[in-house]
Amino acid sequence: MQFSKKLLAGLAVATALTAVGTALPAQAAELRMAWSQDATGLDPHKQTAFSSLRLLELIYEPLVRLDAELNVVPAIASSWEFAEDAKTLTFSLDPNAKFSNGAQVTSADVKASFERLLDEETAAAARSNFLSIESIDTPDDATVVFNLSTADVPILVAMATINAAIVPASEIEAGNVGTEAVGSGPFKLDSWEPNAREVLSANEDWAGGDLAIDGITISVLPDETAILASLRAGQTDFALLNDPLVATLVPMEPNLELNRVGVLSYNVLQLNPSRAPMDNLKVRQAMSCAIDRQAIIDAALAGEGKVTGPLTMPAFAQDPSNLFCYEQDIEKAKQLMAESGVGGFTAKVIAATGEPPVAASEAQVLQAQLAEIGVNLEIEMMELNVYVDTWLAGDFDMAVAQNGGRPDPYPMYNRYFTKEGNLVKVSNFVDDELDSLMKQGQAETDPAKRVEIFQAFESRLAELSPWLWLSTGYSYTAQLKTVSGFEPSPTGTLFGLTKVSVE
Repeated sequence: MQFSKKLLAGLAVATALTAVGTALPAQAAELRMAWSQDATGLDPHKQTAFSSLRLLELIYEPLVRLDAELNVVPAIASSWEFAEDAKTLTFSLDPNAKFSNGAQVTSADVKASFERLLDEETAAAARSNFLSIESIDTPDDATVVFNLSTADVPILVAMATINAAIVPASEIEAGNVGTEAVGSGPFKLDSWEPNAREVLSANEDWAGGDLAIDGITISVLPDETAILASLRAGQTDFALLNDPLVATLVPMEPNLELNRVGVLSYNVLQLNPSRAPMDNLKVRQAMSCAIDRQAIIDAALAGEGKVTGPLTMPAFAQDPSNLFCYEQDIEKAKQLMAESGVGGFTAKVIAATGEPPVAASEAQVLQAQLAEIGVNLEIEMMELNVYVDTWLAGDFDMAVAQNGGRPDPYPMYNRYFTKEGNLVKVSNFVDDELDSLMKQGQAETDPAKRVEIFQAFESRLAELSPWLWLSTGYSYTAQLKTVSGFEPSPTGTLFGLTKVSVE
């Protein structure tokens, strides 16, 4: 067969164009994501719901963050240094850090953000983590110096959360924080339809590097079985799962992958010791002895979890069997109830619909177990936003909760169990020895001594039983096999989406 010179020339050009095309990088794609519980607000300093934090971690940034191994790594700050006495902490800011409105992040923004956090009127979720800050110096636009009233090594870990996000000083002054989402994170929030969907686009000014996706569209689906169906149908690329029963089904699907990592958060039955008869120590201890924690894990969490004491971080946690009455002992529970002088009683326990999905199941198992010692639980399920408001007000007899963990015990618990803690009204409990141990652990710089202090804190907390810690579990995400690069973390953050690409 003979070809004309014109046709051969055309084929040569087409081949050359094809070669050029294959040499170009693949076009970025949008990630279609789903979850069943939507954010409850956009103010990073005030939000406590996991669903809100997962969204805001993609939009805002703190000075530092935690990596997948729980190491403190740069975010807005490129470097930091403690003085020898751990009473001065100096940060150098990344000169490339910019907010999504194009403005550079400066030391003035950092100072304004922490002043807002410390202002009681803000009602910041993590305020008490930063009470050691006496003053903040800004010698230049790229340097921030925190002057502390005491040695405070754990303040660095406390700063590595979205509750300590840096927001523009101009937005604070304008009163826009929480209504406008102007952050320096990897994505910008283009639109939010509560309980329907969020649309995020890649922040081209993000100092953390180029993203492999153009943006994320998050759909809020009615439940996690609907999410699994959407993944199966290829309508969703990536999903956040909270229900272990659904998560265990993912590996059975040939086109899906499950990401599963142990987390620092914990499941707990919070008692209100300011209300009778929970103000009676022996009643609280009896309830702790009556609970079979492993049975709760098996029945409500599909076996996906392990029994934990208050400290969930590997560097500090001790064997729960060393703690007061962590193995079910019904006879001891009945004896303690008899000694308390309290007969059977009825109390209401609140739980949130959807966060976590196992809350109702946990409440039902607890209801059955505590009935054996004459404690009658009335379960009240609430929508998440109603639950959060009720929980923050401390307006409950008992609450089934899932609370966040930290790699360090001080920022994890000081807000609940110190006299100055900004969430003492949630715990409704103050103890002089717990308060003293917290302050000792904050100021101590020797790592081994800090472990001793906080294990003593944990032992006393378990014995006083203001809350009954149950279990810690796993963070789950599911994805199509066309998605790659996600890095899960023990904090449960979705920041690993910055590494994701879609075929």
